[in-house]
Amino acid sequence: MTLGTTGSTCTRRAFICRTGLALAGLTLGTQFSRAAHAADRKISVGVQLYSVRDQCKADLAGTIAAVAAIGYKGVEFAGYYGHSAEQIRKLLDANGLVACGSHVPLNSLLGDKLAETIEFNRVIGNKYLIVPWLQAKSKQEWLDTARVFNELADKLALHGIYVGYHAHAHDFEKFDGELAWDLFFGNTKPDVIMQLDTGNCIAGGADPVAVLRKYPGRARTIHLKAHAPDPEAVVGEDKTDWQAIFEFCETRGNTEWYIVEHETSKEPLEAVRRSFGALKKLGKV
Repeated sequence: MTLGTTGSTCTRRAFICRTGLALAGLTLGTQFSRAAHAADRKISVGVQLYSVRDQCKADLAGTIAAVAAIGYKGVEFAGYYGHSAEQIRKLLDANGLVACGSHVPLNSLLGDKLAETIEFNRVIGNKYLIVPWLQAKSKQEWLDTARVFNELADKLALHGIYVGYHAHAHDFEKFDGELAWDLFFGNTKPDVIMQLDTGNCIAGGADPVAVLRKYPGRARTIHLKAHAPDPEAVVGEDKTDWQAIFEFCETRGNTEWYIVEHETSKEPLEAVRRSFGALKKLGKV
């Protein structure tokens, strides 16, 4: 059998061979293109203020200024320490920072409280509302919660805001043979943010790279947290496959923010400073 090509002929075997080589070249080209894109693209780096919660409680303005001086571009809130939205916005603007998220309880997004939460975050310029804790006790509870988040996603989309959920170790427990994480994210809309916490994910027995790959495009923001016996360890001082995480986030993750979280340091500000330095050495800032 022969296949005609612009007046010439070639055997079927030769045609398949040439086509295979062309496809192989295309695949390699795509891989190199992704790698080049990852090398060129800089994802903004922020810090979860829960890392310095005691400092925030004592002096929010001074702590935000200290974080900005380290070099962070954004802060993710975990409470506002009695400050109004207008006061928060002034602190951010004065230090050249933006809000890269806020951890809010689910009940602040329900009923009459939703409008208040939307307005507060409109003023501070935040478009990521992340629920930091869920602990449904059955498969059905997880499915019901997923439906609530789908409804919230539709309501918040009208205001240019996203809703999401933050990972904890217990989210990788199974209910009727399925991981809680999959029950939730397998049944929520693509624009519900999957805020993976790398350290919590590993603590729950899961592989953060595998989780990211299963839900491409969902990790608009991701928490970078080391998983090591030493509570003072920062990114790069553990066995986490950071390069694989970065490569995915920078090519297929749709990731807009790397957010440092360091919960247990004896010197919290120094820990977030070292974390930023570690990311700088890794070429992320």
